Amino acid sequence: MPIDPSPLPVAIRASVCMATYRGVRYVAEQLESILAQLADNDEVVIVDDASGDATVEIVKALDDPRVRIIEVTTNQGYVRSFEQAVLASTGKFIFLADQDDVWIPGRLELMLTALQSSSVVASNFAVLGGGSRGNVPELKSGDSNHHLRNIFGIVVGYRPYYGCGMAMTRQQAEIFAPVPPYLRESHDLWLALCGNVAKSMVHLDEPTLLRRLHDENVTPRGWRSLSAILRARIMIVRAFAEAVRRTKNASKRLL
Repeated sequence: MPIDPSPLPVAIRASVCMATYRGVRYVAEQLESILAQLADNDEVVIVDDASGDATVEIVKALDDPRVRIIEVTTNQGYVRSFEQAVLASTGKFIFLADQDDVWIPGRLELMLTALQSSSVVASNFAVLGGGSRGNVPELKSGDSNHHLRNIFGIVVGYRPYYGCGMAMTRQQAEIFAPVPPYLRESHDLWLALCGNVAKSMVHLDEPTLLRRLHDENVTPRGWRSLSAILRARIMIVRAFAEAVRRTKNASKRLL
């Protein structure tokens, strides 16, 4: 029998999952900061949420074989786009990335090291240009194992978990996705709930990215109405119950 000369498929180590929407101003700079840290056996999976501008063309112009882009024709929102990117990824480790930040050199390896002993890692951020973080507190490594306290902080709204500073293992991704359908925002808090419920969360004191604060950020920068806050808290409590259910089911499958 003749030997097939084609190379064996390469196992992907890290998948960087990004949701883009009208990102022409910043996406190239962000991707360049990410690609500079990736190896040949890493990938970037982008879901473009019907941008309608030149975002897709800018991504394709980078002409990097490690980048895959999925174009959505009908706007589905950033949570569903991140979910789709995670489901399409193939890496052993999965990083979430916003379209408008900049990765600090060393971020990838620092977080990969943390994921050797934990299923979810969350880091801090610095503000691009050296601006103020405002009233946003920082994560502290000493709180990594305070899982109940972290969950309480998520529910009441003072634990600063941001998806742009988070990564997970493939095993955790199978719990994370699909994201519960009632979650139209806060996919990052959902991931943080999953990691803390599994008692497998690491906080890094170091900032690993430069976050760009501008009027188009998805994360609200002003005060919300009381009704919006209550709806969000109820949604998070539902998500906590779902994280408990999925984590228990995953544990049973490992037995």
